[in-house]
Amino acid sequence: MMKQKYFFIGLALLALSACGAKAERNMNEYSEADSIAMARRDSLVVPIDTLPSYIDTYTKGDSALVVQILKEYVPQKKTLSHEQLILRVARHFLGVPYVAHTLDRNDEERLVINLHELDCTTYVETVTALVLCIEQGLTRFSDYVHTLEVIRYRGGKMSYTNRLHYFHWWLQDNERKGLVREINEPDPPFTALQTLKINYMSLNAKAYDMLKDNPERVEEIKALEDKTNGTQVKYIPIGQLRSPLLRNIIHDGDIIAIVTNKRELDTTHLGFAVWHKDGLHLMNASSLRRNGNQVVEPSETFYDYMLSRASNIGIRVARIL
Repeated sequence: MMKQKYFFIGLALLALSACGAKAERNMNEYSEADSIAMARRDSLVVPIDTLPSYIDTYTKGDSALVVQILKEYVPQKKTLSHEQLILRVARHFLGVPYVAHTLDRNDEERLVINLHELDCTTYVETVTALVLCIEQGLTRFSDYVHTLEVIRYRGGKMSYTNRLHYFHWWLQDNERKGLVREINEPDPPFTALQTLKINYMSLNAKAYDMLKDNPERVEEIKALEDKTNGTQVKYIPIGQLRSPLLRNIIHDGDIIAIVTNKRELDTTHLGFAVWHKDGLHLMNASSLRRNGNQVVEPSETFYDYMLSRASNIGIRVARIL
């Protein structure tokens, strides 16, 4: 079953013509690269009617919520824009408590499904998986579980070292799968370069329950970190976040990652872009007491939020395809 499941990856480009036939938006809106990416996406996000044996214990409430959201929005997908759909799904989780480390409660890696406790990364993954299922017309809990696994792990194959721990890894791998696309032009506002130096996990292995007593796993993570280091990525510096260009470049529902100057990290926080009359805001799973330690659509502008921490130096932007 697993071999058959991942066989679809090899058929990605062959699915291009089928993707074009099924597309519900005017394909002229997309570049050739986007069309190929969506074909690859369609070959990965396929109906799966069984749950993997390595799925962690989940609540009936979580599985019921997944099915409720999928069945509510699949009939609406032709009447909602892509951006509207992302925001409506994202708003389903407003008020859900922020809880860190929900993926690290087992001795060995398991596929965790938890919609009642979210951190910034699991919030983005949950919404992304639901949106991809809806746009493929998939309505079963097993469809969501499979899609989440594809998003969360390198090559869609579950293991601790394959989990996409850093945002750069997450973005790079999901872009390769055709699930998202990084937005990094024009210049301006993408005027800054970050040279990646990400060794936080390997240098702080004792802080990770699944690393502290596993030197082999630490070595694997370090090898992946070192392979990434030296890569240069473009981002929007904080000084450009009030540019009038942003309204045309950043769309509602885009994924925003905060670029940091903290040592050994690439980014520190994620969320979804949402435009209000007063500017750009960040819908996110917030650990801040002033936000109630929950998923919020804050009243403060994203620019004001960015100014509150000296380590925030800009943003990277990704778009769900």
